[in-house]
Amino acid sequence: MIIDTMENLPQYAGISPLFTKALQYLSGQDLRQLPLGRQSIQGDDIYMTVMEVEAHPQEGAKLEYHRRYIDLQMVLSGQEIMGWTATADLPADTPFDTEKDYALLTAPVSAWFPVAPGRFAIFFPGDAHAPCCGQGKIRKAVMKIRCQ
Repeated sequence: MIIDTMENLPQYAGISPLFTKALQYLSGQDLRQLPLGRQSIQGDDIYMTVMEVEAHPQEGAKLEYHRRYIDLQMVLSGQEIMGWTATADLPADTPFDTEKDYALLTAPVSAWFPVAPGRFAIFFPGDAHAPCCGQGKIRKAVMKIRCQ
């Protein structure tokens, strides 16, 4: 898991060739102007969903994780609190939807951190995350980048 400011995002281009392509796409966009919904950037290898959600309390927040995708989560407006737990610390018998590359469960969160506008978080396979916590409305962009 990585958390940083958007101005430092280019430093992470070397994560993978697809990550580099994702950052090239982002460099030409005004994220605040993107419409809500899913936008394909490179088929199912790289896509982004822009959403507005009502934040929910940290208590009872669900963790999610993926095996095939890296999540690049960028907060555009509002104040989000995200949670993190290593998947190695989760119950081994957690049901996982292989087709949708998704697991969702209630488990203890190891760390909470605020993510304000102008910041991002990167979650790798191995990182379970509890998104969209806090208060009020959050607008965010979540880019999915296939692991290679």
